[in-house]
Amino acid sequence: MGRTKEIATGVATLAIAVGIGFVMQSGETARERYGAVARPIAQSSIIPTGKQLSSTASADILLEVQEIELTSASDAAATPVPRMDSHVHRVSAPATAELLEGADILPQAEECKVIANAEVVSAAMVTLKLDAPCAVNERLTVHHNGMMFTETTDSAGRLTVTVPALIEQAVFILALTNGDGAVAQATVPELGQYERTTLQWRGRAGFELHAREFGADYGQDGHVWSGVVQNTDGMTDGKNGYIVRLGDSQSVEPLMAEVYTFPSGMSARSGTIDLTVEAEVTAANCGLEVEAQSLEMMTGGKMKTQDLTLAVPGCDAVGSFLVLNNLVSDMKVASN
Repeated sequence: MGRTKEIATGVATLAIAVGIGFVMQSGETARERYGAVARPIAQSSIIPTGKQLSSTASADILLEVQEIELTSASDAAATPVPRMDSHVHRVSAPATAELLEGADILPQAEECKVIANAEVVSAAMVTLKLDAPCAVNERLTVHHNGMMFTETTDSAGRLTVTVPALIEQAVFILALTNGDGAVAQATVPELGQYERTTLQWRGRAGFELHAREFGADYGQDGHVWSGVVQNTDGMTDGKNGYIVRLGDSQSVEPLMAEVYTFPSGMSARSGTIDLTVEAEVTAANCGLEVEAQSLEMMTGGKMKTQDLTLAVPGCDAVGSFLVLNNLVSDMKVASN
């Protein structure tokens, strides 16, 4: 971290007039940026389209990223649900009043009945339990307030997963690939004590959500992302936030999500939490167009969403990281 890095920041092409910065970091910079916990990254020589690097240019130069499309909406209710997993049939959930009666999505034979339960646990989280005896080792999609991720049942047709609630009156739809499924519901009264930001995507797009709390730099205490051990004790004491990754990454074309939570209602500190969306260029996504969606909890229970379409550089850039500034809003926290 001792040497000076050259930085060239490009202007991204946006579908709407929203300020957002995109830079690209080489593998060597990424190793320094993320520290020892970073994944092994292959060395690569990267030349931006139409530009040549001088013989004295640093290998750690940040490169311009083009062909970005960004759309925005202020209310999740008016925003189309992300494209459904091609392996999953779309199902319809009954109105909330009907959910209280515990109705299933589709009628099923008694021995194949799909049952889902929701239990509120600490930190405004909900533990979902699914029992689907006729759906052994089956893929399913969990839907919650605009968030979607895929999981897989076990050899007995069961699944247990703990999900951050995104709304106080939380409804969860668990949809199997054959169209069967169940609905679970829970009231999460302590949700107002927490702030949450969600990033979701399809497949092995390489996306990650990073939080740098109260001025922390990459690799320092206070840099929170899915690649480090989460400090749950500090979260309980209001000292730090944590990130949960949802989805079965080993399934075919999985739907994945990461949720960052900070206990703002019991924060021991005041300051800013810098949030960025980052994407590693890998052999699985290089040269492709990848998509992601952010979900941010707003006051009044509304959800702010933004959709991102990103053209990933070619495979000669494998090992580099795209850093997407301002796709999600930073959090302003006051001590309590």
